[in-house]
Amino acid sequence: MSVSPECGIDGSPRVTEPGAETLIDGSCFRTGPPRTVGVEVEWLVHDERAPHDPVAPERLEKVYAVLRGLPLTSVLSVEPGGQLELSSRPAPSLARCVAEVSADLAAVRSVLHGHGLALVGMGVDPVRPPRRFLREPRYDAMELCLGRTGPAGRTLMCSSASVQVCLDAGVDGPGVMGFAHRWRLAHRLGAVLVAAFANSPVVGDRVTGWRSTRQLLWTELDPGRSGGPSLAGEPRHAWTRRVLDAPVMCVRQDDGPWEVPDRLSFRDWIRSDTMRPPTRADLDYHVSTLFPPVRPRGHLELRMIDAQPGDDGWVVPLAVATALFDDPRAATAAHRAVAPLAARAAGRPAPHNPLWTDAARRGLSDPELRRAAVTCFAAALDALPRLGAGTDVTEAVEAYADRYVRRGRCPADDVLER
Repeated sequence: MSVSPECGIDGSPRVTEPGAETLIDGSCFRTGPPRTVGVEVEWLVHDERAPHDPVAPERLEKVYAVLRGLPLTSVLSVEPGGQLELSSRPAPSLARCVAEVSADLAAVRSVLHGHGLALVGMGVDPVRPPRRFLREPRYDAMELCLGRTGPAGRTLMCSSASVQVCLDAGVDGPGVMGFAHRWRLAHRLGAVLVAAFANSPVVGDRVTGWRSTRQLLWTELDPGRSGGPSLAGEPRHAWTRRVLDAPVMCVRQDDGPWEVPDRLSFRDWIRSDTMRPPTRADLDYHVSTLFPPVRPRGHLELRMIDAQPGDDGWVVPLAVATALFDDPRAATAAHRAVAPLAARAAGRPAPHNPLWTDAARRGLSDPELRRAAVTCFAAALDALPRLGAGTDVTEAVEAYADRYVRRGRCPADDVLER
């Protein structure tokens, strides 16, 4: 089969360096008034009677085949270690998002219960060792690439779970609804969210000394893959540089294993005379292999929150983050609350700076993070009725604030006490 000089082996257009810069710059922040919200909830899957034992792959395959046939509103997917993920569609309101995902989770739990399995919300599996469930070329390449810096990558692939909140980028202009302001707020408020929702203090049946070991594991990867860009300067340009200078995880192949280059940036790949030229599809895939705590994909992905305990624990971080970004009064209060934290984050991008390290290690036992969290939760509670959140959502946030935030605690502290 002949290949057009303008296209790659996957049929998509080849990219030049200026072309890649234009594509990234034009797609990372799609601006406009915040209108939609989404969430991606990941879960560990345990045996109801023997939660410490691995679940046989054949058993997972059987039940996942049933789950794929459910008429869900959300998209159901399986992570490399067998974790389940539900990704909501962009919802026009927080209430709609919560209602749709809750209904989908109820259907999923019913099927799992019929097979003796249960969803478990923890940032990292506390007992069972990481084990690959999916055997695909992209996950083979991912494990090889991430494994070059140690075991953290395999644990994140196969034993971790999170609540990822997705919010519109914001307007193209100044003020608290401006995308540049929201981008910077996300990197300061993100540390508060890490501390308030930390829920992974035990790994391998061992207390690690960190409230969020999941966040620690991200810092043990190559900073070029897990770190955010500099917050100085224009966000689009900073993210564009970050993407092009980040290491390529793999070069996809039509046949055979995918190539896993060492210390090759996407910019180097474009300039290479010895490798096949990268395509638009290669660039899109490359962006999907970068794991900063806040990732701009047109909208903002807040990726720093550990999976939460309880059937509806995921609702609280979703509601709090949505209120603090999408309600102007709450956004202003959040900005003021996290401003004193800026000095501790100076010098290095998140999560590789002292602020994020302290959040992951100490949770809300850190006095500054606790003060910021108390103020942010109060602002969120004030804003939720204005956003049309139901009474059940507001009561869940209030209960969480009373049980954890005002006491300087997080779910990890419950785990440690048990």
